[in-house]
Amino acid sequence: MYSQGLIGADGRTEESPEFLEAFQRRIDAEEKIEPKDPMPAGYRRTLVRQIGQHAHSEIVGMLPEGNWITRAPTLKRKAALLAKVQDEGGHGLYLYAAAETLGVSREEMTEELLAGKAKYSSIFNYPTLSWADIGAIGWLVDGAAIMNQIPLCRCSYGPYSRAMIRICKEESFHQRQGYEIMLTLCRGTPEQKAMAQDALNRWWWPSLMMFGPHDKDSAHTEQSMKWKIKRFTNDQLRQKFIDATVPQAEFLGLTIPDPELRWNPDKNDGRGGYDHGPIDWDEFWRVVKGHGRMNRDRLAARRKAHDEGAWVREAALAHARKRKARAMAAE
Repeated sequence: MYSQGLIGADGRTEESPEFLEAFQRRIDAEEKIEPKDPMPAGYRRTLVRQIGQHAHSEIVGMLPEGNWITRAPTLKRKAALLAKVQDEGGHGLYLYAAAETLGVSREEMTEELLAGKAKYSSIFNYPTLSWADIGAIGWLVDGAAIMNQIPLCRCSYGPYSRAMIRICKEESFHQRQGYEIMLTLCRGTPEQKAMAQDALNRWWWPSLMMFGPHDKDSAHTEQSMKWKIKRFTNDQLRQKFIDATVPQAEFLGLTIPDPELRWNPDKNDGRGGYDHGPIDWDEFWRVVKGHGRMNRDRLAARRKAHDEGAWVREAALAHARKRKARAMAAE
């Protein structure tokens, strides 16, 4: 057995080297860390931040597509989009539940989001201007999400990894739905194909930014890799996404909006891959810091929904208290 640490003079727990080494041995042995297991404070903080941001992204991500439910071109498209948005809400709930196992409440996480302290994916601060954007989001945004999330099924923290299994299965349908929309547009009229190309032009670079900054500029990647919260770096995942997506664009007959995109046979240990042009990281950080086109609208919509749903939460809590009182009286 090992001790997590001693209480220092300031009252804070000082994690012993023995504790940290023993914890890392468990990680290296591919053991799952469960909620009641001892864990370093930094491991817990990293998970709360990452899972919280992930949950917020699923909920806020309902907004760009929800905007098109009433304007979908057919009943079939409307039903599929409605089901997808409903899935995203469910994903947020799975993830909030996973974060709660670390001792943080859903209310705390929500308050941090509404106060602007917690972040969500920068991709959701871009507007959906046409129906083709719904196809591009499914194809590119959900495609990038899947690339990032499949390795999370092997995350070292058990509740997170288990939540991701179902989420990834549903996200794969979302990606196919988006690609099918793009395929239909590209096989339609010249105007429809032009609309698909316009959507690709606007969503390509923000989709690449979804993976986060370059590895050398990432504050969390190295430690998250060591703890096996992440299995691949930001740049590795971005490269995998580009290599998988460019042939799909070629099949659609669309052009990736990157004049510097080139096949490089020496990339990926000689297996080949695409070189790409520079990403506008100034834009990325501007959006992350709250200055994107839709930042204010997204948070305003989330605050409005939270305020209008207060009576539902209060009623649910009152019902739960009543049931608990009845159960105690019956005993």
